[in-house]
Amino acid sequence: MSIAEGGIPSPNIWHHPQTYELENRAVDPGGVIEPALRAIRDWAGSTVLDLGCGTGYHLPMFAATAARVIGVEPHGTLAEAARRRTRNLPAVDVRQGTAQQIPVPDASIDVMHARWAYFFGPGCEPGLAELDRVMRRGGTAFVIDNDAGRSTFGGWFAAAYPMIKPAEVERFWSSRGWHRTQLDMGWRFEAREDFEAVVRIEFKPADAERIIASHPGTEVDYAINLWSRTY
Repeated sequence: MSIAEGGIPSPNIWHHPQTYELENRAVDPGGVIEPALRAIRDWAGSTVLDLGCGTGYHLPMFAATAARVIGVEPHGTLAEAARRRTRNLPAVDVRQGTAQQIPVPDASIDVMHARWAYFFGPGCEPGLAELDRVMRRGGTAFVIDNDAGRSTFGGWFAAAYPMIKPAEVERFWSSRGWHRTQLDMGWRFEAREDFEAVVRIEFKPADAERIIASHPGTEVDYAINLWSRTY
């Protein structure tokens, strides 16, 4: 396993890629996120960068209409999985790298997408500086993250990670010219054991067991923030 220099370990997908695949399949069963992205900036015919692409779950969605899609992932094993996933998609190129050192030329990207990857507010300034370098004039960057101020999942997240304060995160992005779109989506799992497995990779053991004991079924209401900026 190789890690790109400066890669920041992910506590979930780096160690549990198969379980994270269950989570990817469970996220947004109503299809809220993609139309919200397209309403701000459609990527048809564009060059798209998926930062922290993991195993490449979202790359085919972009490749369906984009002219070119570049996935960047610091974890070598995950990057290779993304290459296997997209081997029949000639418009897709997966590269190993980090948000702090994006392996693309200056002013070469029309649309950047980062979903629960690296850009979590304070501390991601080096990655934001790289976006200033790689985004074309008129391009749009998207960052998707949890909204800890709303929803059942948001309550779990706020209790488990009290150091992440929604008001501070909002000030961080807003002061840098990013716009927030609040979205309500969800988790919907095929089986209860899948829900429990995913909760256990997203939360520390005590928090995970508390959540599992308190929440029946296979569905969870889940609020997110879609941050966007046009360059």
